[in-house]
Amino acid sequence: MSADATTPSGFSAKLDKKRKRQADGPSQQSKPASTENNDGPSKKKQKNIKNKNSKDDKAGKNDSNGKKDKKDKKDKKDKKPKHEKPKNDSKETEVKGGIDEAIGKMDGRLLADHFVQKAKRHNKELTAVELSDLSVPDSAFLDTSSFQASRQLDQLPAFLKAFNPNKGSDLSKASEGKGTPHTLVVSSAGLRAADVVRALRTFQTKESPIGKLFAKHIKLEEAKQFLQRARVAIGAGTPARISDLIDSGSLKLDELQSVVIDGSYVDQKQRGIFDMKDTHLPLLQLLTRPEFRERYGAKEKCVRIMVF
Repeated sequence: MSADATTPSGFSAKLDKKRKRQADGPSQQSKPASTENNDGPSKKKQKNIKNKNSKDDKAGKNDSNGKKDKKDKKDKKDKKPKHEKPKNDSKETEVKGGIDEAIGKMDGRLLADHFVQKAKRHNKELTAVELSDLSVPDSAFLDTSSFQASRQLDQLPAFLKAFNPNKGSDLSKASEGKGTPHTLVVSSAGLRAADVVRALRTFQTKESPIGKLFAKHIKLEEAKQFLQRARVAIGAGTPARISDLIDSGSLKLDELQSVVIDGSYVDQKQRGIFDMKDTHLPLLQLLTRPEFRERYGAKEKCVRIMVF
């Protein structure tokens, strides 16, 4: 009797345990899934996300760099000078501070050729015969390339002394005849000629002033009257005015020894006496006058051309 009574009780206990395990089982099995949901995406998913973010960052960086490169290129382009001159421009390298140093390096042969080439360029309508009449012979030029100092205006007195037969001791001495200079300095314009007069005052004396042979503020009649009453050792002027004074008979060439051309000077537009038609042609017409031409290279009363 007691054995039958314990059997249902033991069976009941086993059944309860089984139900308890079944009730606990699904909860324990669902726990990993719950943990996965709570802790975030799986490792594979995390790796995919990481790769995607890396590509996005790289793309963004490239885009940023691309924009930066374009901006840098644009800035460099904007900073580039609009009118940049070539570095190998020989004219630009030779011309310094209003002086064309190339002129001083030319000997007589090169200067004669330089004169002719400029004449051809400025006067294309000239015939071969007319061009020949305006050509200055090689023998007319004195080679001054040995003068080492810069051909600035303050060096003009030293230049004249260097190529004077008596080392400049007679540069201040004027002829007894009125208006009869031994040296003429020819410049491209009146203002420049006025500067030349001031630079030559070292050779001026009370009896022999420097002749102002240019049109700036000086009328032709005034210049004539000055030459008729004054002894002049050195005169400074422009080609056209000097020719007019010679034609009038006021400026005499009997004692003339040197014609100095202010050739190295260039103005603010980088133009010298050889670079402008309105100064170069009158200069050639002056230098090829019969009074000059017949005395180039002569043994007596020789006239020589020096280019400063």
